[in-house]
Amino acid sequence: MGTFKIEGGHKLKGSIQPQGAKNEALQILCAVLLTPKKVTINNIPDIIDVNKLIKLLEKLGVKVEKISKGTYSFQADEVNLEYLESDQFKIDGRGLRGSIMIVGPLLARFGKGYIPKPGGDKIGRRRLDTHFEGLIKLGAKFGYSREEQFYGVEADKLKGTYMLLEEASVTGTANIVMAAVLAEGQTTIYNAACEPYLQQLCKMLNRMGAKISGVGSNMLIIDGVDTLGGTDHTMLPDMIEIGSWIGLAAMTKSELTIKNVSWNDLGVIPNAFRKLGITVEKQGDDIHIPAHTDGYEIQSFIDGSILTISDAPWPGFTPDLLSIILVVATQARGSVLIHQKMFESRLFFVDKLIDMGAKIILCDPHRATVIGHDFKSTLKATTMTSPDIRAGVSLLIAALSAKGTSTIMNIEQIDRGYEYIDARLRAIGAKIERT
Repeated sequence: MGTFKIEGGHKLKGSIQPQGAKNEALQILCAVLLTPKKVTINNIPDIIDVNKLIKLLEKLGVKVEKISKGTYSFQADEVNLEYLESDQFKIDGRGLRGSIMIVGPLLARFGKGYIPKPGGDKIGRRRLDTHFEGLIKLGAKFGYSREEQFYGVEADKLKGTYMLLEEASVTGTANIVMAAVLAEGQTTIYNAACEPYLQQLCKMLNRMGAKISGVGSNMLIIDGVDTLGGTDHTMLPDMIEIGSWIGLAAMTKSELTIKNVSWNDLGVIPNAFRKLGITVEKQGDDIHIPAHTDGYEIQSFIDGSILTISDAPWPGFTPDLLSIILVVATQARGSVLIHQKMFESRLFFVDKLIDMGAKIILCDPHRATVIGHDFKSTLKATTMTSPDIRAGVSLLIAALSAKGTSTIMNIEQIDRGYEYIDARLRAIGAKIERT
């Protein structure tokens, strides 16, 4: 198990380039299964979760070629469907939450798709009902082995239909879209997720020959086609990493420039940090965070009541950044209520921040009130364990701002979502070692 040792209290300076988007990569990579033609993908992040999925595709028979850093070509012209029913697949598929999105493409192109119950973050229940209910409405027959926790869908031919999704699941929408593009007739998906990464998937599929309209809205209309071709695709910068660097700059009172952020795809993220009093400046397509030498002050609502920041489906605030918002608030002037609606276990990491001296009241599994220190009392170094990707980075930001040397264990969780994070932080002045 890897460990970070972090000497906190140092100001950082310079610029940092966000990696390609993890959550987009997991969708886009699964889509290569929809065509026998070559698909080239650029700006792929070199992180554990994405590399696991690439290995899974290789074991499925997809020809993978690394062209350069972050650029790969994929060709699924000789897919090995026998691997899907092997014991090894049952092991490989469990190690990655994103593996669920191979089911839709496999079902659409080959008439069957299987997956073991996938793993991922320990952030509470993450139901798969939306995925399979959508595929069943397209005409698939569903099977589940409770003993092996193994799911399967099969269909001779998928047929388009109208469906209203119970929840605007991003991965669920992606899976259904990838199945529907090769279905017979028209499919309408209402209450579809509309995150930028889902828009990217739809745009890529359209370049491959799919007919998807309504991209960017919560109603997608898909006219099925017989086959798809190849394409080139470049992934967006990771908005969660961009938010992480904004929070890092504020907590360490550092001046940082975040390069090439694709401002038009950030939604309400910059404004959420501005509500905490953080100056977020637009410089071309970069974000500049000046050194907050006098700290930052949380806004109140117009009627003077305490600010609440909560997550919601896009274009609302992404749940993946609430952990960052929470840790940044620990050194603000004022108080804020953090309301994590979508996952019931994501706030449990706050006990580690409380150990560091943060003033946080965990009201229930979904709500925490943070009373900021205004830098009058620094967080204290401690030893902690990363429970999931986003909490792990939040603890890392806390450690970089804290007085003394902290230790973070189980950093594989952080490596699942952040590329070479220690080397990139050292390049802007952080004192961090991997042991």
